Amino acid sequence: MSTFVVVGAGLVGAATAWQLARRGHEVTVLERDTPANAMGSSHGSARILRYGYADPFYVRMVVDARREWDELERLSGERLFTRTGSLDAGAARDPAALAAVFAEVGVDHELLTPSEAAARWPRFRFAGGAGVLWHPAAGVVDAETAVSAMLRLARAEGARVETGRPVASVERAGAGYRVAGPDGRAVEAEKVVVAAGGWLPDLLGGLPLPEAFLSAFPPLQVMQEHVFHFPYREAPSETWPTFIHTEAAMLVYGLPGGRDAVLPGGRSGQKVAVFNGGRPVRSAAAQDGAIDRASRERITAYARRALPGVVPEPYAETTCLFTNTPTEDFVVDGADGITVASPCSGHGAKFAPLLGRIIAESAAGERAAPDRFRVGGGRGAPPP
Repeated sequence: MSTFVVVGAGLVGAATAWQLARRGHEVTVLERDTPANAMGSSHGSARILRYGYADPFYVRMVVDARREWDELERLSGERLFTRTGSLDAGAARDPAALAAVFAEVGVDHELLTPSEAAARWPRFRFAGGAGVLWHPAAGVVDAETAVSAMLRLARAEGARVETGRPVASVERAGAGYRVAGPDGRAVEAEKVVVAAGGWLPDLLGGLPLPEAFLSAFPPLQVMQEHVFHFPYREAPSETWPTFIHTEAAMLVYGLPGGRDAVLPGGRSGQKVAVFNGGRPVRSAAAQDGAIDRASRERITAYARRALPGVVPEPYAETTCLFTNTPTEDFVVDGADGITVASPCSGHGAKFAPLLGRIIAESAAGERAAPDRFRVGGGRGAPPP
């Protein structure tokens, strides 16, 4: 067994720490603030778990991840997944092509005409002739509760979780590494996993990794995204489905907002945003949390056109971070005992417990990550 430092206690770091600890490794997690804090990408209670990828590789990964979520719920005793079903619409979304992938992998689905979909879900208005794809197994995962559950399980296996511990440097120390903060406090371990999310651009170049690895690492773009919550016109008798809709050169997604923005009486509305519709920032350290007026007007106009079931006036708004690779593939790779994990690009949350296992196996030398997650590996086109 080995000693590990895991940098970051978001979804990915928490999942990796749990999977390493349950394998008998000695694990210390260093979190710059608190787990799943609002400055990172794992806060809040609502993330889409959908199967709708044009690439069968990712659809199969969702199938595998769903089993991992079931196990995590069983072991933690927490409800982490709420089934809502999901709708895919819009010509650029190509619902028929997604349906063909679902048929190949074996995911239950229906391909409907826009009029059939409008009759079943009158709160949505998906114009055009591309059809609407429904898959009932999709839903919403509670990111913040999942982080807490995985860290609790990791602690039960002997892991230490230290908060308020930003990492400034990782340096070689004998046969292992010394991971130090700006205050000089340090932890030594044989191996390191860096799961720093939007702070990765600030750390990557200073990691003691081979130059060839760093040169081949895909460029990262951190985006400060804008998210809006709209009240329902009528209290829904059932949970709204999640949706992804391409319209007017935008990819819009929406889901029930959970605890993220609660109205008087304890009700929540629909969380809606444009995928990669925000603005680039150097790293998470440069975010300012400011909402762009043009983004608010754009998504409000969209709600007025396409979501007749909501009042097109946002009652809450916030920002979040996406850390994108050019292909939107994840990165799980490393060298010399350091593993860099960047399951990001705005679609990693649904895979969290599965990615924790993949990263732990890779970092411990049990099994290499999929080739397309390797630096310089077979990285494909963006998974829509």
